[in-house]
Amino acid sequence: MHDFDLTSTFVTLFAVVGPPKVLLAFAQLARTRSHRELVQLTLVATGLAAVVGVAVEYSAAFLTTFFHIDDWSLQLAGGVIFFIYAVALVLGIHLGGSTEDGGQFPNPLMEGIRELLLPYIASPLAMTALMVGALEREDWGWRTTLASAYVGVVAINCVCVLLLSRPLRHSHQTVLEVMSRLLGLLLAAVGVELFIAGLGELSAQGLH
Repeated sequence: MHDFDLTSTFVTLFAVVGPPKVLLAFAQLARTRSHRELVQLTLVATGLAAVVGVAVEYSAAFLTTFFHIDDWSLQLAGGVIFFIYAVALVLGIHLGGSTEDGGQFPNPLMEGIRELLLPYIASPLAMTALMVGALEREDWGWRTTLASAYVGVVAINCVCVLLLSRPLRHSHQTVLEVMSRLLGLLLAAVGVELFIAGLGELSAQGLH
């Protein structure tokens, strides 16, 4: 994302964590929650996602320096995590969902936040994109551009979920499962591409 302006950065992040990837996660939750509960969950989860993204963006340089992390290792790790999540979608396994061993939160809001933690609040690909982008330049203006673009995408996600909250509540389970598997296939390809990009960075460093 080196020579991107605000618009280009926004488009890139929109493809990474935009409504197509977020609506499916909320659709699963909407089927077991009232409209009021879904609205509350959407607003809280969106606020948390924005805070986490901005915090990661501005602390990326410190975190990578403190833990001695390179760009290629970020891409490899993000690709692996994203690929695992995508394969789980294809197989119909919902990571981070409710468990049957007594680990379920009594508060529906907290349970919803837990289920949205991986796909939305702390999306592996989004966090990887923000951290890799932050390391492209050292100036704070660039980091502010990335953070602003990310917050803009998160705001659009929130609006889309709120507008479609009622249709999401009545979505048929079969439709959701089909969408989940198709999305998982696409996200698996994205995870592989991110992993390959990390290998390319590693090979380039090895040649030097």
